[in-house]
Amino acid sequence: MKQTEYIQYDGVELAALVRAKEVSAQELVQASIAQQTKVNGPLNAIVHHRHEQALEEAKSIQGQSPLSGVPFVLKDISQSIKGARLTSGSTLFKEHIATEEANYTRTLRKAGFVFTGFTNTPEFALKNITEPRLHGPTRNPWCHTRSSGGSSGGAASAVASGIVPIAGASDGGGSIRIPASFTGLVGLKPSRGKTPVGPSVGRNWQGAAIDFVLTRTVRDAAASLDILQTIQPDAAFQSPLYEQGYLHTLRREPTKTMKFAYTLTSPVGTPVSETAKEAVRQAVQFIEKEGHIAEEVEWPIDGEALMRHYYAMNCGEMSHLFHQLERQAGHAITLDHVEIESWMLAEAGKFITAREYVESLHAWDDAARHMSRLHDTYTYFMTPTTADTAPRIGELTLDASRIAELQEDMLRAETNDKRQDAIYEMFLPSLTYTPFTQLANLTGQPAISLPVASDEEGMPIGIQLMAMKGNDHLLLRAASYVEQTDLWKGFRNNPYFQHD
Repeated sequence: MKQTEYIQYDGVELAALVRAKEVSAQELVQASIAQQTKVNGPLNAIVHHRHEQALEEAKSIQGQSPLSGVPFVLKDISQSIKGARLTSGSTLFKEHIATEEANYTRTLRKAGFVFTGFTNTPEFALKNITEPRLHGPTRNPWCHTRSSGGSSGGAASAVASGIVPIAGASDGGGSIRIPASFTGLVGLKPSRGKTPVGPSVGRNWQGAAIDFVLTRTVRDAAASLDILQTIQPDAAFQSPLYEQGYLHTLRREPTKTMKFAYTLTSPVGTPVSETAKEAVRQAVQFIEKEGHIAEEVEWPIDGEALMRHYYAMNCGEMSHLFHQLERQAGHAITLDHVEIESWMLAEAGKFITAREYVESLHAWDDAARHMSRLHDTYTYFMTPTTADTAPRIGELTLDASRIAELQEDMLRAETNDKRQDAIYEMFLPSLTYTPFTQLANLTGQPAISLPVASDEEGMPIGIQLMAMKGNDHLLLRAASYVEQTDLWKGFRNNPYFQHD
Protein backbone atom coordinates (compact mmCIF):
# COMPACT_ATOMS: atom_id res chain seq x y z
CA MET A 1 0.00 0.00 0.00
CA LYS A 2 1.34 3.43 -0.94
CA GLN A 3 1.79 6.03 1.80
CA THR A 4 -0.55 8.40 -0.04
CA GLU A 5 -3.26 5.74 0.12
CA TYR A 6 -2.50 4.68 3.68
CA ILE A 7 -2.86 8.12 5.23
CA GLN A 8 -6.27 8.74 3.65
CA TYR A 9 -7.90 5.81 5.47
CA ASP A 10 -9.08 5.80 9.07
CA GLY A 11 -8.58 2.80 11.33
CA VAL A 12 -11.99 1.23 10.68
CA GLU A 13 -11.35 1.34 6.91
CA LEU A 14 -7.84 -0.12 7.23
CA ALA A 15 -9.07 -2.99 9.40
CA ALA A 16 -11.84 -3.71 6.87
CA LEU A 17 -9.19 -4.01 4.15
CA VAL A 18 -7.28 -6.49 6.31
CA ARG A 19 -10.42 -8.57 6.91
CA ALA A 20 -11.15 -8.58 3.18
CA LYS A 21 -7.55 -9.67 2.55
CA GLU A 22 -7.04 -6.70 0.23
CA VAL A 23 -4.02 -5.74 2.30
CA SER A 24 -2.08 -7.45 5.09
CA ALA A 25 -1.32 -6.11 8.55
CA GLN A 26 2.37 -6.26 7.62
CA GLU A 27 1.76 -4.00 4.64
CA LEU A 28 -0.02 -1.50 6.89
CA VAL A 29 2.87 -1.55 9.34
CA GLN A 30 5.32 -1.03 6.47
CA ALA A 31 3.30 1.97 5.27
CA SER A 32 3.21 3.40 8.80
CA ILE A 33 6.96 2.97 9.20
CA ALA A 34 7.54 4.64 5.83
CA GLN A 35 5.37 7.61 6.83
CA GLN A 36 7.15 7.88 10.18
CA THR A 37 10.54 7.81 8.47
CA LYS A 38 9.39 10.56 6.12
CA VAL A 39 7.82 12.99 8.60
CA ASN A 40 8.99 12.32 12.15
CA GLY A 41 12.31 14.15 11.93
CA PRO A 42 10.96 17.71 12.17
CA LEU A 43 7.88 16.72 14.20
CA ASN A 44 9.56 14.66 16.94
CA ALA A 45 6.31 12.80 17.58
CA ILE A 46 7.84 9.32 18.04
CA VAL A 47 10.67 9.01 20.57
CA HIS A 48 11.16 5.21 20.63
CA HIS A 49 10.34 2.86 17.78
CA ARG A 50 9.84 -0.91 17.63
CA HIS A 51 9.66 -1.44 13.89
CA GLU A 52 11.19 -4.90 13.75
CA GLN A 53 8.97 -6.22 16.54
CA ALA A 54 5.89 -4.69 14.90
CA LEU A 55 6.60 -6.30 11.55
CA GLU A 56 7.03 -9.66 13.24
CA GLU A 57 3.88 -9.29 15.37
CA ALA A 58 1.85 -8.26 12.32
CA LYS A 59 2.38 -11.71 10.80
CA SER A 60 -0.03 -13.29 13.29
CA ILE A 61 -2.85 -10.74 12.91
CA GLN A 62 -6.01 -12.42 11.63
CA GLY A 63 -8.15 -9.30 11.21
CA GLN A 64 -11.19 -10.31 13.26
CA SER A 65 -11.84 -7.22 15.41
CA PRO A 66 -13.10 -3.86 14.08
CA LEU A 67 -9.56 -2.43 14.34
CA SER A 68 -7.42 -5.54 13.95
CA GLY A 69 -4.19 -4.99 12.02
CA VAL A 70 -4.13 -1.22 12.51
CA PRO A 71 -0.71 0.32 13.32
CA PHE A 72 -0.70 2.07 16.68
CA VAL A 73 1.70 4.12 18.80
CA LEU A 74 1.62 4.12 22.59
CA LYS A 75 2.21 7.11 24.86
CA ASP A 76 5.59 7.11 26.62
CA ILE A 77 4.00 7.07 30.06
CA SER A 78 1.85 4.38 31.70
CA GLN A 79 1.11 2.54 28.40
CA SER A 80 3.90 0.05 28.94
CA ILE A 81 5.14 -3.02 27.09
CA LYS A 82 7.18 -5.38 29.25
CA GLY A 83 10.83 -5.12 28.27
CA ALA A 84 10.42 -1.84 26.35
CA ARG A 85 11.71 1.58 27.35
CA LEU A 86 9.22 3.85 29.14
CA THR A 87 10.66 7.22 30.18
CA SER A 88 7.60 9.25 31.25
CA GLY A 89 9.32 12.15 29.49
CA SER A 90 11.83 12.52 32.33
CA THR A 91 15.62 12.31 32.50
CA LEU A 92 15.08 10.36 35.72
CA PHE A 93 13.69 7.50 33.64
CA LYS A 94 15.72 7.87 30.45
CA GLU A 95 17.04 4.29 30.77
CA HIS A 96 13.94 2.80 32.43
CA ILE A 97 12.71 -0.53 31.07
CA ALA A 98 9.12 -1.52 31.91
CA THR A 99 8.76 -4.69 33.98
CA GLU A 100 5.09 -5.27 33.17
CA GLU A 101 2.60 -4.74 30.37
CA ALA A 102 -0.16 -2.25 31.15
CA ASN A 103 -3.72 -3.62 31.15
CA TYR A 104 -4.51 -0.90 28.60
CA THR A 105 -1.77 -2.16 26.29
CA ARG A 106 -2.77 -5.79 26.79
CA THR A 107 -6.39 -5.01 25.85
CA LEU A 108 -5.35 -3.28 22.64
CA ARG A 109 -2.95 -6.08 21.77
CA LYS A 110 -5.75 -8.65 22.10
CA ALA A 111 -7.86 -6.53 19.75
CA GLY A 112 -5.18 -6.79 17.07
CA PHE A 113 -3.48 -3.40 17.15
CA VAL A 114 0.20 -3.49 16.13
CA PHE A 115 2.48 -1.29 18.23
CA THR A 116 5.13 0.51 16.17
CA GLY A 117 6.53 2.89 18.80
CA PHE A 118 6.06 5.33 21.66
CA THR A 119 5.16 9.03 21.47
CA ASN A 120 6.65 12.07 23.16
CA THR A 121 5.11 13.43 26.37
CA PRO A 122 6.02 16.23 28.78
CA GLU A 123 7.66 15.15 32.02
CA PHE A 124 5.19 13.02 34.01
CA ALA A 125 2.38 14.27 31.69
CA LEU A 126 2.06 17.45 33.75
CA LYS A 127 1.79 20.09 31.00
CA ASN A 128 -0.46 21.14 28.16
CA ILE A 129 2.55 21.40 25.84
CA THR A 130 5.01 18.68 24.88
CA GLU A 131 8.49 20.13 25.25
CA PRO A 132 10.33 17.85 27.71
CA ARG A 133 13.96 18.42 28.58
CA LEU A 134 14.64 14.76 27.78
CA HIS A 135 13.33 14.51 24.22
CA GLY A 136 12.79 18.11 23.11
CA PRO A 137 9.64 19.67 21.65
CA THR A 138 7.02 17.97 19.51
CA ARG A 139 5.87 20.19 16.66
CA ASN A 140 2.43 20.70 15.17
CA PRO A 141 1.89 19.24 11.67
CA TRP A 142 -0.22 22.26 10.74
CA CYS A 143 2.71 24.62 11.46
CA HIS A 144 6.10 23.51 12.74
CA THR A 145 6.60 26.65 14.84
CA ARG A 146 3.50 25.76 16.88
CA SER A 147 2.98 23.28 19.70
CA SER A 148 0.80 20.21 19.26
CA GLY A 149 -0.32 20.58 22.86
CA GLY A 150 0.03 18.15 25.72
CA SER A 151 0.37 16.01 27.40
CA SER A 152 -0.54 13.73 24.47
CA GLY A 153 1.28 16.01 22.04
CA GLY A 154 3.37 13.29 20.46
CA ALA A 155 0.25 11.20 19.90
CA ALA A 156 -1.55 14.15 18.28
CA SER A 157 1.31 14.87 15.90
CA ALA A 158 1.54 11.18 14.98
CA VAL A 159 -2.15 11.06 14.03
CA ALA A 160 -2.26 14.51 12.43
CA SER A 161 0.74 13.68 10.22
CA GLY A 162 -0.59 10.31 9.04
CA ILE A 163 1.88 8.07 10.87
CA VAL A 164 -1.06 6.22 12.43
CA PRO A 165 -4.83 6.75 12.27
CA ILE A 166 -5.21 6.11 16.02
CA ALA A 167 -2.72 6.73 18.83
CA GLY A 168 -2.59 5.95 22.51
CA ALA A 169 -3.28 8.99 24.67
CA SER A 170 -4.28 9.84 28.21
CA ASP A 171 -6.17 12.70 29.81
CA GLY A 172 -5.75 13.95 33.38
CA GLY A 173 -6.71 17.59 32.80
CA GLY A 174 -7.33 17.87 29.08
CA SER A 175 -4.37 15.96 27.70
CA ILE A 176 -6.43 14.32 24.94
CA ARG A 177 -8.77 17.22 24.19
CA ILE A 178 -6.16 20.01 24.16
CA PRO A 179 -3.94 18.37 21.50
CA ALA A 180 -7.08 17.48 19.54
CA SER A 181 -8.08 21.14 19.46
CA PHE A 182 -4.61 22.29 18.42
CA THR A 183 -4.21 19.68 15.64
CA GLY A 184 -7.71 19.25 14.19
CA LEU A 185 -8.47 15.83 15.66
CA VAL A 186 -11.25 14.08 17.57
CA GLY A 187 -10.38 13.93 21.26
CA LEU A 188 -12.66 11.93 23.57
CA LYS A 189 -12.08 11.65 27.29
CA PRO A 190 -14.37 8.80 28.40
CA SER A 191 -16.28 8.62 31.68
CA ARG A 192 -14.28 7.82 34.79
CA GLY A 193 -13.68 4.09 35.16
CA LYS A 194 -14.50 3.32 31.53
CA THR A 195 -11.08 1.98 30.40
CA PRO A 196 -8.43 -0.30 31.97
CA VAL A 197 -5.95 0.79 34.65
CA GLY A 198 -3.00 -0.98 36.23
CA PRO A 199 -2.01 -3.68 36.90
CA SER A 200 0.17 -2.01 39.55
CA VAL A 201 -2.35 0.77 40.36
CA GLY A 202 -6.11 0.82 40.78
CA ARG A 203 -6.64 4.50 39.97
CA ASN A 204 -4.85 7.26 38.09
CA TRP A 205 -4.67 10.69 39.73
CA GLN A 206 -7.56 9.84 42.07
CA GLY A 207 -9.76 9.14 39.06
CA ALA A 208 -8.96 12.36 37.21
CA ALA A 209 -6.79 10.63 34.60
CA ILE A 210 -7.82 8.02 32.05
CA ASP A 211 -6.13 6.25 29.14
CA PHE A 212 -7.79 6.37 25.74
CA VAL A 213 -6.88 7.41 22.16
CA LEU A 214 -6.67 10.28 19.68
CA THR A 215 -8.27 9.81 16.27
CA ARG A 216 -9.10 11.62 13.05
CA THR A 217 -12.67 10.29 12.85
CA VAL A 218 -15.52 9.82 15.30
CA ARG A 219 -16.05 6.21 14.31
CA ASP A 220 -12.43 5.36 15.17
CA ALA A 221 -13.04 6.83 18.63
CA ALA A 222 -16.25 4.80 18.97
CA ALA A 223 -14.62 1.57 17.79
CA SER A 224 -11.73 2.14 20.20
CA LEU A 225 -14.13 2.64 23.10
CA ASP A 226 -15.92 -0.60 22.20
CA ILE A 227 -12.57 -2.34 22.57
CA LEU A 228 -11.38 -0.56 25.71
CA GLN A 229 -14.59 -0.31 27.78
CA THR A 230 -14.32 -2.69 30.70
CA ILE A 231 -15.56 -3.71 34.11
CA GLN A 232 -12.32 -4.19 36.04
CA PRO A 233 -13.01 -5.64 39.50
CA ASP A 234 -9.67 -4.58 40.98
CA ALA A 235 -9.99 -0.96 39.81
CA ALA A 236 -11.18 1.81 42.12
CA PHE A 237 -13.83 3.13 39.71
CA GLN A 238 -16.34 1.35 37.48
CA SER A 239 -18.52 2.51 34.61
CA PRO A 240 -21.34 0.33 33.22
CA LEU A 241 -20.66 -1.38 29.91
CA TYR A 242 -22.57 0.04 26.96
CA GLU A 243 -23.88 -3.25 25.62
CA GLN A 244 -25.31 -1.82 22.38
CA GLY A 245 -21.82 -0.83 21.25
CA TYR A 246 -20.53 2.67 20.61
CA LEU A 247 -19.83 2.09 16.93
CA HIS A 248 -23.40 0.85 16.47
CA THR A 249 -24.88 3.91 18.18
CA LEU A 250 -23.36 6.22 15.55
CA ARG A 251 -25.88 4.92 13.04
CA ARG A 252 -28.77 6.32 15.06
CA GLU A 253 -29.99 9.82 14.23
CA PRO A 254 -31.19 12.04 17.09
CA THR A 255 -34.82 11.13 17.75
CA LYS A 256 -35.74 14.22 19.75
CA THR A 257 -34.75 17.82 20.21
CA MET A 258 -31.30 18.12 21.76
CA LYS A 259 -30.66 20.75 24.44
CA PHE A 260 -27.27 22.43 24.77
CA ALA A 261 -26.03 24.77 27.46
CA TYR A 262 -23.02 26.81 26.40
CA THR A 263 -20.63 29.48 27.60
CA LEU A 264 -18.09 31.75 25.93
CA THR A 265 -16.26 32.68 29.12
CA SER A 266 -13.34 31.12 30.97
CA PRO A 267 -14.15 29.45 34.31
CA VAL A 268 -11.10 31.12 35.86
CA GLY A 269 -11.71 34.60 34.45
CA THR A 270 -8.87 34.51 31.91
CA PRO A 271 -9.18 35.92 28.37
CA VAL A 272 -10.82 33.90 25.59
CA SER A 273 -9.88 34.67 21.98
CA GLU A 274 -12.44 35.73 19.42
CA THR A 275 -11.47 32.65 17.42
CA ALA A 276 -12.51 30.38 20.29
CA LYS A 277 -15.72 32.31 20.92
CA GLU A 278 -16.62 32.28 17.24
CA ALA A 279 -16.16 28.50 17.12
CA VAL A 280 -18.88 28.16 19.76
CA ARG A 281 -21.10 30.80 18.14
CA GLN A 282 -20.96 28.96 14.81
CA ALA A 283 -21.87 25.73 16.57
CA VAL A 284 -24.80 27.45 18.29
CA GLN A 285 -26.06 28.77 14.94
CA PHE A 286 -25.81 25.27 13.48
CA ILE A 287 -27.64 23.73 16.46
CA GLU A 288 -30.50 26.20 16.23
CA LYS A 289 -30.71 25.89 12.44
CA GLU A 290 -31.11 22.12 12.88
CA GLY A 291 -34.07 22.69 15.20
CA HIS A 292 -32.31 22.02 18.50
CA ILE A 293 -31.97 24.29 21.54
CA ALA A 294 -28.85 26.17 22.70
CA GLU A 295 -28.93 28.45 25.73
CA GLU A 296 -26.08 30.49 27.20
CA VAL A 297 -25.49 29.81 30.90
CA GLU A 298 -23.19 30.89 33.70
CA TRP A 299 -20.52 28.51 34.94
CA PRO A 300 -22.12 26.32 37.64
CA ILE A 301 -18.83 26.04 39.56
CA ASP A 302 -16.12 28.29 41.06
CA GLY A 303 -13.41 27.61 38.50
CA GLU A 304 -10.42 29.08 40.31
CA ALA A 305 -11.23 27.32 43.57
CA LEU A 306 -11.68 24.04 41.72
CA MET A 307 -8.35 24.45 39.92
CA ARG A 308 -6.61 24.92 43.26
CA HIS A 309 -8.15 21.65 44.41
CA TYR A 310 -6.94 20.05 41.18
CA TYR A 311 -3.38 21.25 41.81
CA ALA A 312 -3.57 19.90 45.37
CA MET A 313 -4.02 16.44 43.87
CA ASN A 314 -1.08 17.04 41.52
CA CYS A 315 1.04 18.06 44.49
CA GLY A 316 0.13 14.95 46.44
CA GLU A 317 0.74 12.64 43.48
CA MET A 318 4.16 14.10 42.71
CA SER A 319 5.21 14.12 46.37
CA HIS A 320 4.27 10.44 46.61
CA LEU A 321 6.21 9.61 43.43
CA PHE A 322 9.31 11.50 44.57
CA HIS A 323 9.19 9.81 47.97
CA GLN A 324 9.19 6.41 46.29
CA LEU A 325 12.03 7.36 43.96
CA GLU A 326 14.15 8.86 46.73
CA ARG A 327 13.81 5.69 48.79
CA GLN A 328 14.93 3.61 45.83
CA ALA A 329 17.79 5.92 44.82
CA GLY A 330 19.00 6.79 48.31
CA HIS A 331 19.26 10.52 47.57
CA ALA A 332 17.03 13.58 47.24
CA ILE A 333 15.55 14.52 43.87
CA THR A 334 16.51 18.05 42.87
CA LEU A 335 16.16 20.38 39.90
CA ASP A 336 19.21 18.65 38.46
CA HIS A 337 17.02 15.58 37.99
CA VAL A 338 13.59 16.99 37.09
CA GLU A 339 11.91 20.04 35.62
CA ILE A 340 10.69 22.97 37.73
CA GLU A 341 6.98 22.09 37.51
CA SER A 342 7.56 18.56 38.77
CA TRP A 343 9.82 19.75 41.59
CA MET A 344 7.45 22.54 42.68
CA LEU A 345 4.46 20.21 42.83
CA ALA A 346 6.38 17.60 44.83
CA GLU A 347 7.77 20.21 47.20
CA ALA A 348 4.33 21.69 47.88
CA GLY A 349 2.91 18.19 48.30
CA LYS A 350 5.15 17.56 51.30
CA PHE A 351 3.11 20.05 53.31
CA ILE A 352 -0.49 19.27 52.31
CA THR A 353 -2.36 17.78 55.25
CA ALA A 354 -4.71 14.82 55.09
CA ARG A 355 -7.60 17.16 55.93
CA GLU A 356 -6.72 19.50 53.06
CA TYR A 357 -6.43 16.61 50.64
CA VAL A 358 -9.84 15.25 51.62
CA GLU A 359 -11.32 18.75 51.28
CA SER A 360 -10.04 18.86 47.71
CA LEU A 361 -11.63 15.53 46.82
CA HIS A 362 -14.90 16.72 48.37
CA ALA A 363 -14.68 19.82 46.16
CA TRP A 364 -14.42 17.54 43.12
CA ASP A 365 -17.57 15.74 44.25
CA ASP A 366 -19.38 19.05 44.81
CA ALA A 367 -18.54 20.06 41.25
CA ALA A 368 -19.91 16.73 40.01
CA ARG A 369 -23.21 17.39 41.80
CA HIS A 370 -23.47 20.89 40.29
CA MET A 371 -22.86 19.50 36.81
CA SER A 372 -25.37 16.72 37.38
CA ARG A 373 -28.02 19.33 38.15
CA LEU A 374 -27.12 21.22 34.97
CA HIS A 375 -27.54 18.01 32.97
CA ASP A 376 -31.00 17.51 34.44
CA THR A 377 -31.96 20.31 32.04
CA TYR A 378 -29.36 20.09 29.27
CA THR A 379 -28.01 16.97 27.57
CA TYR A 380 -24.80 18.75 26.57
CA PHE A 381 -22.59 21.50 27.96
CA MET A 382 -20.54 23.25 25.25
CA THR A 383 -17.42 25.39 25.61
CA PRO A 384 -14.39 26.17 23.51
CA THR A 385 -11.89 23.35 23.98
CA THR A 386 -9.03 25.82 24.24
CA ALA A 387 -8.96 29.58 24.62
CA ASP A 388 -6.98 30.02 21.41
CA THR A 389 -5.20 28.12 18.66
CA ALA A 390 -1.87 26.42 19.37
CA PRO A 391 0.85 28.46 21.09
CA ARG A 392 4.28 28.81 19.54
CA ILE A 393 7.01 26.41 20.57
CA GLY A 394 8.63 27.79 23.72
CA GLU A 395 5.89 30.35 24.38
CA LEU A 396 4.73 28.63 27.58
CA THR A 397 8.16 27.39 28.71
CA LEU A 398 9.46 29.15 31.83
CA ASP A 399 12.76 31.00 31.46
CA ALA A 400 15.68 30.67 33.89
CA SER A 401 14.91 33.84 35.85
CA ARG A 402 11.29 32.83 36.36
CA ILE A 403 12.36 29.35 37.46
CA ALA A 404 14.70 30.86 40.05
CA GLU A 405 11.96 33.19 41.27
CA LEU A 406 9.44 30.37 41.64
CA GLN A 407 11.95 28.17 43.44
CA GLU A 408 12.64 30.97 45.89
CA ASP A 409 8.91 31.57 46.43
CA MET A 410 8.41 27.91 47.24
CA LEU A 411 11.33 27.68 49.65
CA ARG A 412 10.33 30.88 51.49
CA ALA A 413 6.61 30.10 51.72
CA GLU A 414 5.50 29.69 55.34
CA THR A 415 1.94 28.46 54.77
CA ASN A 416 0.21 26.01 52.46
CA ASP A 417 -1.86 28.84 51.02
CA LYS A 418 1.34 30.62 49.97
CA ARG A 419 2.71 27.43 48.46
CA GLN A 420 -0.52 26.86 46.54
CA ASP A 421 -0.42 30.49 45.36
CA ALA A 422 3.02 29.79 43.91
CA ILE A 423 1.74 26.66 42.17
CA TYR A 424 -1.22 28.53 40.71
CA GLU A 425 1.00 31.35 39.44
CA MET A 426 3.42 28.86 37.90
CA PHE A 427 0.68 27.21 35.85
CA LEU A 428 -1.35 30.37 35.11
CA PRO A 429 0.17 31.07 31.66
CA SER A 430 -0.69 27.52 30.58
CA LEU A 431 -4.07 27.60 32.29
CA THR A 432 -4.91 30.79 30.41
CA TYR A 433 -4.60 28.83 27.17
CA THR A 434 -6.56 25.81 28.40
CA PRO A 435 -9.02 26.61 31.23
CA PHE A 436 -11.98 24.57 29.97
CA THR A 437 -10.91 20.94 30.11
CA GLN A 438 -10.06 20.15 33.74
CA LEU A 439 -13.66 20.19 34.97
CA ALA A 440 -14.58 16.91 33.27
CA ASN A 441 -11.57 15.18 34.81
CA LEU A 442 -12.61 16.19 38.31
CA THR A 443 -16.29 15.34 37.88
CA GLY A 444 -15.65 12.12 35.95
CA GLN A 445 -17.83 13.18 33.02
CA PRO A 446 -17.14 12.28 29.39
CA ALA A 447 -16.02 15.16 27.20
CA ILE A 448 -15.02 15.43 23.56
CA SER A 449 -13.22 17.99 21.41
CA LEU A 450 -14.51 18.36 17.85
CA PRO A 451 -12.57 20.09 15.03
CA VAL A 452 -15.07 22.65 13.78
CA ALA A 453 -13.16 25.91 13.35
CA SER A 454 -9.89 27.60 12.43
CA ASP A 455 -8.29 31.02 12.70
CA GLU A 456 -7.24 33.39 9.90
CA GLU A 457 -3.95 31.50 9.50
CA GLY A 458 -5.77 28.19 9.09
CA MET A 459 -4.79 26.82 12.50
CA PRO A 460 -7.49 24.52 13.91
CA ILE A 461 -9.43 24.93 17.13
CA GLY A 462 -12.11 22.73 18.65
CA ILE A 463 -15.29 22.99 20.64
CA GLN A 464 -15.81 20.81 23.69
CA LEU A 465 -19.00 18.93 24.51
CA MET A 466 -19.58 17.43 27.95
CA ALA A 467 -22.36 15.04 28.98
CA MET A 468 -23.64 13.34 32.12
CA LYS A 469 -21.30 10.69 33.51
CA GLY A 470 -21.91 7.44 31.62
CA ASN A 471 -23.43 9.14 28.58
CA ASP A 472 -20.41 8.63 26.34
CA HIS A 473 -22.74 7.25 23.67
CA LEU A 474 -24.65 10.53 23.50
CA LEU A 475 -21.41 12.47 23.02
CA LEU A 476 -20.32 10.17 20.22
CA ARG A 477 -23.74 10.31 18.58
CA ALA A 478 -23.72 14.12 18.60
CA ALA A 479 -20.14 14.15 17.33
CA SER A 480 -21.02 11.81 14.46
CA TYR A 481 -23.99 14.01 13.59
CA VAL A 482 -21.73 17.08 13.38
CA GLU A 483 -19.07 15.17 11.45
CA GLN A 484 -21.47 14.73 8.54
CA THR A 485 -22.17 18.46 8.19
CA ASP A 486 -20.41 21.54 6.83
CA LEU A 487 -19.59 22.59 10.39
CA TRP A 488 -16.91 19.88 10.51
CA LYS A 489 -13.40 21.02 9.54
CA GLY A 490 -11.45 17.89 10.44
CA PHE A 491 -7.98 17.19 9.11
CA ARG A 492 -8.40 17.38 5.33
CA ASN A 493 -6.93 20.93 5.15
CA ASN A 494 -3.90 19.70 7.07
CA PRO A 495 -0.83 20.13 4.79
CA TYR A 496 0.25 16.54 5.46
CA PHE A 497 -2.89 15.31 3.69
CA GLN A 498 -2.64 17.54 0.61
CA HIS A 499 -1.46 15.94 -2.65
CA ASP A 500 -1.12 17.30 -6.16
